[in-house]
Amino acid sequence: MKILLYSMNFAPELAGIGKYSGEMAEWLHARGHEVRVIASPPFFPQWSVFEGYSAWTWRKTGWNGVTVWRAPTWVPSKPRALGRIGHLLSFTLSSIPSLLAQLRWKPDVVFVVEPPISCTPAALCFAKLLGIRSWLHIQDYEVDAAFGLGWLRGERVRRFALAAERWLMQRFDRVSSISSTMCAKALEKGVDEARLVLFPNWVDVEAIQPVARPAVAEGAPPQGYRAELNIPANAVVVLYAGSLGSKQGIELLAEAAHLLVCSHGIHFVFCGNGPSRASLMDACVRLTNTHFLDLQPAERFNELLGMADIHVLPQRADAADLVMPSKLGGMFASGRAVIVTAHAGTALSEAVWGRGVVVEPGDAAALADAIEQLSMSPATRDLLGSAGRRFAEEELDRNTILQRLEEELQRCIAH
Repeated sequence: MKILLYSMNFAPELAGIGKYSGEMAEWLHARGHEVRVIASPPFFPQWSVFEGYSAWTWRKTGWNGVTVWRAPTWVPSKPRALGRIGHLLSFTLSSIPSLLAQLRWKPDVVFVVEPPISCTPAALCFAKLLGIRSWLHIQDYEVDAAFGLGWLRGERVRRFALAAERWLMQRFDRVSSISSTMCAKALEKGVDEARLVLFPNWVDVEAIQPVARPAVAEGAPPQGYRAELNIPANAVVVLYAGSLGSKQGIELLAEAAHLLVCSHGIHFVFCGNGPSRASLMDACVRLTNTHFLDLQPAERFNELLGMADIHVLPQRADAADLVMPSKLGGMFASGRAVIVTAHAGTALSEAVWGRGVVVEPGDAAALADAIEQLSMSPATRDLLGSAGRRFAEEELDRNTILQRLEEELQRCIAH
């Protein structure tokens, strides 16, 4: 097959959408398929273009056998509502020449990753012009999220945006998303069930393995990350590792840390970058039980996840059914207990139910209580961690999921 991956975020060295796009392209190439990618220069999560890339020029490069076409993209230093819209539109417009450059190549399918949905009109026109198949993969329902989070306002604007989204989604040969709840939302938006595919985020269960906890004697010195952060060897570490942005409701973690400041055996570690990092650090400035790390190199990712006794995943109530955090798979694979904030019935709560703890979003006291209860019960933590690891092995294995995708792509092209 010839596959054109149209994904704004393509940064295989990082976590999130960019990593999944990279691993998918690399895996398909290794299976003998010809893959090309149209993307922006990598910029997420710090919202600045990575060193070695340019925000203002087109560039064609190779990566592990995959040809990558980078299109100029304006990246605002402070991603507020209008800045985000301008950012997405800049890539939408600048990527069109890169898209047209693929006309002579004529792929079998154009695979569009949302966000941004603003790229879908050009992708559909491209597919129609060449008589090829089109596939839309939804990582985030960005239109719903934009209004739910208050980035966009106005009932008329909302109705128009949702109608346009609905019209575009219905014209793809295949539409996929990353959870059953998000697929159900696609049905609500008018996508034919026969064209709908469940394509969840995956995890490399070989690369991420449960890290054995060393027996800690009284007064034993800490090791690894604990030593680097001056955290006692016998402390219970609560870890958040990922983007520090507005969809995460990250401020809840600072409130929980304040409530647990007198619980001397509990330490919070925040690892990541993003627009909310500065405000989170300000909120924790006088707390001795909080520690911050920048994004860590890929070769230490398993060690980072294994440092945790408890993973926390806050999510704002108005976004919990519109996005499925990609970091959840790694948390499960690490074999550690997980706490998330989500309403019952959302995609996030259903994913964690029975293999983690779910508390109401926005309730710092409930989150702090859940952390404290788990901190006092190593047996419960081990039980939940084992359940999460089994789920990752049975349902989220990378090779299994990508083999299913390959089969679906072949079916899509055949029909």
